[in-house]
Amino acid sequence: MARTAREAGVKHVIWSTLEDTRKRVPLSDGRMPTIKGKYKVPHFDSKGEADGIFAELGVPATFLKTSFGMGPKPGPDGKLAITFPMDDKKLPGIAAEDIGKCAYGIFKRGAEMIGKTVGVAGEHLTGAQMARAFSRALGKEVSYNSVPPEVYRSFGFPGADDLGNMFQYKRDFEAEYCGARDTGISRALNPELLTFAGWLERNASRIPA
Repeated sequence: MARTAREAGVKHVIWSTLEDTRKRVPLSDGRMPTIKGKYKVPHFDSKGEADGIFAELGVPATFLKTSFGMGPKPGPDGKLAITFPMDDKKLPGIAAEDIGKCAYGIFKRGAEMIGKTVGVAGEHLTGAQMARAFSRALGKEVSYNSVPPEVYRSFGFPGADDLGNMFQYKRDFEAEYCGARDTGISRALNPELLTFAGWLERNASRIPA
C-alpha cells in the first residue's frame, strides 16, 4: 500500500495503525506469551511495524491510532456481561463513525498533519463504568467481569491469546495508552464526537440483549 501510494503520487495518506507492543514488552519478556514466534499482540505489532515503511518510502502520511469497542454477551446463566482482563483500568473507546469523521478532520487540516501520529477516542472508561452505561441504556443489568489475562487467553475462541495479550498491554500501560488517544484532540477534529452514553442513546436498540 505504501509503495502504491508513492507511485500514484497520493498527496496525503492516513495509515490506521496501533502500537508495536514489543517496544514495551520484548519477545524475551515472560509477562505475556509470545505468539507465532515474533509477536506479543499480532494485530497491534504488525500494524505498528508497518509505520516505518511509510516513513522510509517518504509517503506523506498521518498515523491514526484508533480505539476499541465490544458489546455485552450472555453468560451461561443468561445474564449479560462484559469480560476484560483490565482490573479497574480505563479503556479508550470510540464510535466507528467517529473514526471516519476524525480522519476527515485530519484531511481537512492538510499538510500540517503529515508526519504526525494522532490517537482518537470518544471517552476513557473502566469496565465497571461501561457496564453501568450498558445497564441504563438496555434497561437490564450488565455486569463487568474482570479476569486475569491468563484466564482470558484460555477461553479458546479464535484470537483469545491475541486479545488476552492486548488487554494486558492496555492494563499494564494504561496511562501511556490512554494518553495517546486524547479526547480533546479527537473533538477538535470532529466536533460531533460521541461519548459512550451518546452512542448508546442512538444504538442501544441494535445491541442483541
